[in-house]
Amino acid sequence: MDAGIVGLPNVGKSTLFNALTQAGALAANYPFATIEPNVGVVPIPDPRLGEINACMETEKIVPAMFRLVDIAGLVRGASKGEGKGNAFLSHIRDVDAIVQVVRCFEGAPGGEEITHVDGSVDPIRDINTIEAELVLADLQTTENARSKAQRAARGKDRDALARLAAIEAVAPVLEEGLPARSAQITDPEALRGLQMLGLITTKPVLYLANVEDSDVNGRGELAQRVREHAERVGSEMVPVCARIEAELAELDAEDRAEMLADMGMEEPALNKLAHSAYRLLGLQSFYTAGPKEIRAWTIRQGTKAPQAAGVIHTDFEKGFIRVETYSVDDLAELKTEKAIKEAGRMRVEGKEYTMRDADVCHFLFNR
Repeated sequence: MDAGIVGLPNVGKSTLFNALTQAGALAANYPFATIEPNVGVVPIPDPRLGEINACMETEKIVPAMFRLVDIAGLVRGASKGEGKGNAFLSHIRDVDAIVQVVRCFEGAPGGEEITHVDGSVDPIRDINTIEAELVLADLQTTENARSKAQRAARGKDRDALARLAAIEAVAPVLEEGLPARSAQITDPEALRGLQMLGLITTKPVLYLANVEDSDVNGRGELAQRVREHAERVGSEMVPVCARIEAELAELDAEDRAEMLADMGMEEPALNKLAHSAYRLLGLQSFYTAGPKEIRAWTIRQGTKAPQAAGVIHTDFEKGFIRVETYSVDDLAELKTEKAIKEAGRMRVEGKEYTMRDADVCHFLFNR
């Protein structure tokens, strides 16, 4: 799962990015990997891995991974070359979701002032500024692609026709200042063309409200405005305090749990972000487990068994025969796979089986 973190200057975006990636590495005892200076890969917190391991010895545990990309260059006018201009586009086009950090604090700890780029704190204005820049970038993409698609479409090129249909459907929406995901597209070819265009505003947006340390659960007026906006647009809002997360990231597990309790927080921001991103993207996890490793895999809800097997290896999907599966809850209750089989809870499923969240799977396939 990939997410691009965006935000205006002085909203705490980079502080939060550093805290999230460092905390993820510490929480799972997993080395934080820096692919590029602004890209981090951290494990997705998943207590079910521990539940499986409690019943099954293994050499290693491998969580699903969360790739976070700190997107630079977004200021008012970025789509026209302000700040770092369109330098952010190459980083943001390939992510699954956009995480917008929104400033919901007035000052900084200790009372010092952190000047807002627009002179005052207004989270909804900031949300609209970022979205406007992304819409303008997408509008530029469609305008650049239109003439090329038109030329290729004259020769009845199927992909060009699909791209042209998508452009004709989304361009009027973008021209109104609305994101491409607002377009009501039902034609399968136009939908296929839309995927080929790679527009930024087709991606879902999750809002991280960076709050005061006195409002860690986001009940203040500024955070409430972001929450209400997220509900209106069918998104998710997660309240976080970048300063507190930075402190939590430096603590060991015991001290971190104590600090969370003292602050009235149920879990760190990385956990909340992962849960919300899974809901927003319609994702779920399944597991493979054995003496060599216990591993979590991420798939979309509604995925069939052969396609889930293909996430592990393409050969598994091509040669898929069947899957033997049970739930993490079955294992937690009955303790062993032998007991699960004896209780009749080990299911044998074929190619039309729709994967369930928390399935533990053994895939059988032709080599």
